[in-house]
Amino acid sequence: QVQLVESEGGLVQAGGSLRLSCAASGFTFSSYAMSWYRQAPGKERELVARIFSVGTNYADSVKGRFTISRDNAKKTVYLQMNSLKPEDTAVYYCHAHLPGPDYWGQGTQVTVSS
Repeated sequence: QVQLVESEGGLVQAGGSLRLSCAASGFTFSSYAMSWYRQAPGKERELVARIFSVGTNYADSVKGRFTISRDNAKKTVYLQMNSLKPEDTAVYYCHAHLPGPDYWGQGTQVTVSS
């Protein structure tokens, strides 16, 4: 079955960096777009970044600071987060754009202290 397993997030100071990874299994990883979403307390889940076979897109709030990438051989998608801000604090989720139901990782907490 489809599984998405995210790496541990963490606590980082404002201005710092963190890299998240998401290991996928159960589907042909290279054939599908992958995304990172986040959900802050009291807010709706929002798209952070998406990567296709070719091309990426980003939320305006993270452009120039975050980079999404993928390694199809390792079936893993990454989110490199630089120049982190307190407003980036959220639970981050990996998402696979497969036909049928939505597939999500378990979520990983990222906390940015000021």
